[in-house]
Amino acid sequence: MNPAASGQFISGSHTDAKAGMLEYKLYIPPAAADGKPLPLVLMLHGCIQSPDDFAVGTGMNEAALERGFYALYPAQTQHANPSRCWNWFKHKHQKRGQGEPALLAGMTRAVMAHHAIDPQRVYVAGLSAGGAMAAIVGDAYPDLFAAVGVHSGLATGAATDMPSAFSAMQSGGAILARTTASPPTIVFHGDQDSTVHPSNGEQVVVTSAGEVEPERLRSRSDNGREYTQHTYKDAGGRVMAEHWVVHGGGHAWSGGNSQGSYTDAKGPDATQEMLRFFLERTLPATA
Repeated sequence: MNPAASGQFISGSHTDAKAGMLEYKLYIPPAAADGKPLPLVLMLHGCIQSPDDFAVGTGMNEAALERGFYALYPAQTQHANPSRCWNWFKHKHQKRGQGEPALLAGMTRAVMAHHAIDPQRVYVAGLSAGGAMAAIVGDAYPDLFAAVGVHSGLATGAATDMPSAFSAMQSGGAILARTTASPPTIVFHGDQDSTVHPSNGEQVVVTSAGEVEPERLRSRSDNGREYTQHTYKDAGGRVMAEHWVVHGGGHAWSGGNSQGSYTDAKGPDATQEMLRFFLERTLPATA
């Protein structure tokens, strides 16, 4: 397949005077050549992963080629974290206008300024530490991200330092008191995850949907794993959140490509289900 037909996967970097610098990879679909504004998905990798590895494991570039959207993969630095984890567990990286959330939001806006991207259809997803940071970024910038995908991650404020991070990963973290609801959120978590306790997935949903009794659907993926899909709706019937519990799944991207790290090909396709959830949601138009 020639490059024009398969899209481009380019390298770039973004610098913030206060928050620092991050390199990134950006997938540009062939549909971008038409000049029509397209959606953007910000993809936050897990610890020790890289943009290229995460793109392969999730298959997000192939989905972007098929559906016509941009996929942006920031690369955490070893200087910021020796294991290249996003610093979701540090209080200075948990709020709007500071630390990594500000850097990631700034990068997203910079890419939007240079490409034809629909500002009403920008989304964020991540795995593990990237999932935890996706929750934080979505909460901090609900005016930028229309929906959030958290895979094997933790809720905003689940920890504020290293000891509380390990505690949260082992048994679930604190739930941060919020005055406003999180953006619409879809959660995937394996119920045999021994790295990030599955209760953290439930806590992510609570920050988005509150204490709402969900509708439940148990089924089996085409590749073999059973799962339960929990759907949370408001009083008007609008879906606020989904929580997919992958039975027998560990700490891995459900339905992912085995050529990437931390993937589970047997599970339901998290990439396709997140995209379905995302693309059904848009931010209100601004004047």
